[in-house]
Amino acid sequence: MTRLSARLAAVLLALALPATTLATDYTVQPGSTLGFTGTFQGAAFHGSFKTWQATIRYDPAQLAQAKFDVTVQLASVAVRDKDQQAALPGADFFDVARHPSARFVTTGLHAVGGKVVADGTLTLRGVSKPVRLAVTFTPNGNRATLDVSSVLKRLDFGVGRGDFADTSVIGADVTVQAHLLLQAR
Repeated sequence: MTRLSARLAAVLLALALPATTLATDYTVQPGSTLGFTGTFQGAAFHGSFKTWQATIRYDPAQLAQAKFDVTVQLASVAVRDKDQQAALPGADFFDVARHPSARFVTTGLHAVGGKVVADGTLTLRGVSKPVRLAVTFTPNGNRATLDVSSVLKRLDFGVGRGDFADTSVIGADVTVQAHLLLQAR
């Protein structure tokens, strides 16, 4: 085999092999939301965080390369009830004086029963625990939406101490959800 034919064979082989693509990096666009729902005395209440940053890499065909890294400024919490608004940043709940931020970092994304889940570690109030997010990704050209949700046990992270640890008054479960509008970089 001549050098030219060897090179030609190598080029043809490379073209025949499936191309490995990298997952896409996205920037989070205005209009994205990060919120939560809990219960107080049996009634649902909703809150959100106004200040947070997210690094998102995603491709549904390349889940092994996907990653989420989200940091939330806990003092940016917003709820409608003024008493809850005053209490949440305090030492019994988020304790923002000692723990100003929470962070979620994926450890892996994979398909489970036809759905995508993101396993990761959430650090909140200095406590790090594994968390699993349900993921829905909807591409639209170089834009996409990413919806994630999870149910957390607030006491696992020390949120609601003292009298507020009573789960008959403030429910044990808190649903966290995000709706991200994404733009490919």
